[in-house]
Amino acid sequence: MRFTGPAAVALAALIAVASNAAKAETAGDFYKGKTVTLIAGFPPGGGYDTYVRVLARHYGRFLPGQPNVIASNMPGAGSLTAANTIYAKYAPDGLALAMFASSAAMEPLIGNKSALFDPAKFSWIGSMSQDVAYCGVWAHPGRATTFDEMLTNETIIGGGAPAAITYQHPMVLKNVLKANFKVIQGYKGTRDINIAMQRGEVDGTCGMFGSSVNSQFGAEVKDGRMKLFIQMGSKRSDALGKVPSVFDYAKTDEDRAILQFHFGQLLLGRPLAGPPGIPAERLAILRKALFDTMKDPEFMAEATKAGLDIDPVTPDEVMGLLKQFSAFSPAILEKAKDAMGR
Repeated sequence: MRFTGPAAVALAALIAVASNAAKAETAGDFYKGKTVTLIAGFPPGGGYDTYVRVLARHYGRFLPGQPNVIASNMPGAGSLTAANTIYAKYAPDGLALAMFASSAAMEPLIGNKSALFDPAKFSWIGSMSQDVAYCGVWAHPGRATTFDEMLTNETIIGGGAPAAITYQHPMVLKNVLKANFKVIQGYKGTRDINIAMQRGEVDGTCGMFGSSVNSQFGAEVKDGRMKLFIQMGSKRSDALGKVPSVFDYAKTDEDRAILQFHFGQLLLGRPLAGPPGIPAERLAILRKALFDTMKDPEFMAEATKAGLDIDPVTPDEVMGLLKQFSAFSPAILEKAKDAMGR
């Protein structure tokens, strides 16, 4: 029997409804009874770990079938290990996602052959925050506590692996703005650097997001034991007091472009991504669940208690940033690489 006119329209509508229902049922059936793994690219105890663990306690409620969600850690090479692994060694089935540093995501753009991925091909879920990062020093007697003083007085900064912002940020300040920094690299994560700073093994640390400062050093910043001496990011914040911006010290357009490459990426404060090729329908579900989670009062209450800053970035904004960075000239990218002491 052939349907025409209103009957054909009604039949098409019924087919569309049935098709959508089948798709929803398929997605629900897929996740039901399964486990989703959220991987933090850094050791336990730091900011990335805290974000992943808080998210894991709520994310499953917003996925169809309400799967179990677990958090795990895959530290190494400033989270480059996690980025490489999620890109190449996990199936694109939507059951494993990783959170790694924005600096690690940019490594292929500056020719790091250890970065075995194309950042544009990740299945980007979004970012939980767009952040401002800080450098701070423990206020040991006789040591410099302002960036102006550090242009002449040697300051020892603890850093992680070359792909971590705890290493990259102070190196950029040293090589572009001529800060008199001695950067000690090789610490496994921010917790180890912070312990070394408090023991007096190093003077300070960089790459601290505002949320991490609040959760780990809120009291120390308030009473003056820790001094924040510079901030960097695509936006300026006075949330932790009047702290000068890295861009205040740029002397040339070239300096500003190099600083933009390194610090504009902080739009991706806590990015979450999966392997390339996650099916579009499943990817849409993962994205929606992330943003639904970040609007949930129960999640927000725990995030606030943990001192986490939730300021979401959409996948479209992530791709826009990657496109902007890919447009930097080879000369600027080479100078950005040199700024890290590569």
